[in-house]
Amino acid sequence: MSMELAMTLPLLMLVLFAVFEYSLLFYARGGVVQASRIGARSASYPGSTVQFVEESVTRALGPRMSQHANIYTEQGQFSGDRVVVVVKVPMSAVSPDLLWPIGFGLHGRYLVAETYMEME
Repeated sequence: MSMELAMTLPLLMLVLFAVFEYSLLFYARGGVVQASRIGARSASYPGSTVQFVEESVTRALGPRMSQHANIYTEQGQFSGDRVVVVVKVPMSAVSPDLLWPIGFGLHGRYLVAETYMEME
């Protein structure tokens, strides 16, 4: 009985860690996409500034992710011009790096969302 447990427990823990880490990253990805959409929507308003867009994205990301986020904004000048907002958050900022012992580390990997809209 103990031999079977000793052989299967590491595999079970590996699967459990993988599911836990994937679910955290999946949840964080939704937040990054939503923040990018909110930023693009606020950038599409007439007279909006880059600072206003970054504040909107920061509020949408929340305190934990916004500390590490990189926000890129490209705004148009006239109605109908394209607006681009890119939000990039390191994966290591949203999830513990549980799978590094088997070679899947989060260092240097990012959650990225890019949203395009037209100015109003």
